[in-house]
Amino acid sequence: MSQQPRFTTRPEIRGNFGVVASTHWIASSAAMGVLERGGNAFDAAVTAGFVLQVVEPHLNGAGGDLPALIWSAKSRKMEVLCGQGPSPQAATLDAFRALDLKLIPGSGLLAPCVPGAMDAWLLLLRDHGTISVADALAPAIHYAGQGYPMVHRVVETIATVTELFRDEWQSSAAIYLPNGNLPRPMQMFRNPALAAFYARLAQIGEQASGSRENRVDAVRTAWREGFVAERIDRFCRETEAMDASGRRHRGLLTGADMAAWQAGWEAPLTYDYKGWTVAKCGPWSQGPAFLQQLALLKHFDLDKMDPSGPDFVHVVTEAAKLAFADREAWYGDPNVVDVPMQALLSDAYNAERAKLIGAMASLDLRPGDPTGLGAKLASVKAEAGHAAGVGEPTVGNLEPVPNKRGSAVGDTCHVDVIDRWGNMVAATPSGGWLQSSPAIPEFGFCLGTRAQMFWLEDGLPNSLRPGVRPRTTLSPSMALHDGAPALAFGTPGGDQQDQWSPQFFLKHVHHALNLQEAIDGPAFHSEHFPSSFYPRAAKPGFLALEGRFPAATVEELRRRGHVVAVGGDWSEGRLCATGIEPTPEGMVLKAGANPRGMQGYAVGR
Repeated sequence: MSQQPRFTTRPEIRGNFGVVASTHWIASSAAMGVLERGGNAFDAAVTAGFVLQVVEPHLNGAGGDLPALIWSAKSRKMEVLCGQGPSPQAATLDAFRALDLKLIPGSGLLAPCVPGAMDAWLLLLRDHGTISVADALAPAIHYAGQGYPMVHRVVETIATVTELFRDEWQSSAAIYLPNGNLPRPMQMFRNPALAAFYARLAQIGEQASGSRENRVDAVRTAWREGFVAERIDRFCRETEAMDASGRRHRGLLTGADMAAWQAGWEAPLTYDYKGWTVAKCGPWSQGPAFLQQLALLKHFDLDKMDPSGPDFVHVVTEAAKLAFADREAWYGDPNVVDVPMQALLSDAYNAERAKLIGAMASLDLRPGDPTGLGAKLASVKAEAGHAAGVGEPTVGNLEPVPNKRGSAVGDTCHVDVIDRWGNMVAATPSGGWLQSSPAIPEFGFCLGTRAQMFWLEDGLPNSLRPGVRPRTTLSPSMALHDGAPALAFGTPGGDQQDQWSPQFFLKHVHHALNLQEAIDGPAFHSEHFPSSFYPRAAKPGFLALEGRFPAATVEELRRRGHVVAVGGDWSEGRLCATGIEPTPEGMVLKAGANPRGMQGYAVGR
């Protein structure tokens, strides 16, 4: 194992009581407060999740989605929490063909799926938590009602859609352009409608009878079948919203769609790698691409590669290209698609695939064929580049360009928690960004646009079908070491999530970097394959590097054929991580968080 120079912007947090890492310091503090009051990791994660909906409204919201991984110390079991809602029953290929659309717009009301985040958070609270809905919502109610410091990135996001809000989405303008003006960075900002909405949910839970679990279920029912579903149904039927197509459309989502679905539990997919067992969500997410990268990279001696050197970057990038090509060809909702997951992760298949990684960068999209049936890729080709107003960027790519036809680019949040009993949570809430669709006036939040990830053509694993989960990019991670719980981690970043997360993991495993060091190290990503977000552009061979990579690394990667773009020194990734380390003195909890953007923080003791 190579020893690398140590660099860290902050200390790795270490303790034995509890640790939290998230993409916003207020969420981390709120979660730690729950642990201090005797709550467990599940209580803390739910509380942080509600707070993130308030303080990072450009990155997630109550109308968004949520996948999570949990480890229960009581049952010694790891589970996937699926809060990715399916497409509406009215969302058919014929319906979109009638609208003369080749892609589902990345903003507006055509793209919402059933919003799954709230029901998933509540299911986690019911099945594994100990506190009430009112207690879990209390910090979110406080910050929405009394105010929170609006970080620069939120203001920059609102700036991209100021014209859209004023001209088209007046319900959003009423919230995010107070008195018609753009908020000031770090001003104390309030969303009274959202505070009142949360308070109504809390009241429903408090007034319900029976056990704590029954009271949580009363709130879930109000969401899926009660006043929330009724208002969302009416909003989608009555509102014509401008979207990224340049036209106005009504929504397809109905109250019946919401009543027909609820969040649920699944077994994770896992892969064993050098004494570690990495766990991810199923192929309704892109998570298995992380596992396949490990299956490919086991054929290379990463111990001897400098993580800032050209060999490491080249091999890891080429492995990602192969894994993501298979994502494009094979992944979809396994409830309706026969995804050959066992074959895709098999050692024999990946040993052959690894032989495709040569000395030069590949410029082709090369899916494999583990079934012998032939891989099929989407035929729609998007223009290169990124339309302002749609998609999910890295933290370094947000450009405040007004766009009248769509919303601003969005992103994602993440939170990890480990408590003193050894319970672990890794959660990646997203969607329902303030810039995704018009705000529902009474609620103070908007719907997500996850359906943009479907293809509008027949015969693909990720083709649009009614009642089916889109292949989401949301992808939390968890790992065991020698069979014991060891890591809960993840990052925002769309298609980059399962590029930055593997880089973090590989640096920790192969180069003995602690959590904070592995997060701080210079990162990179490829955009070689079609984006999951409208307008679905691909940039063959494109490789983005942080500016801290040595000039010799950049030069050598270009010589090998990579289309290299060098970004800012701190432009890649928003990783969070928590871990458990056994020591002779007992279990040590540890955490680290991304310094990029000066927003994410790890706390603990």
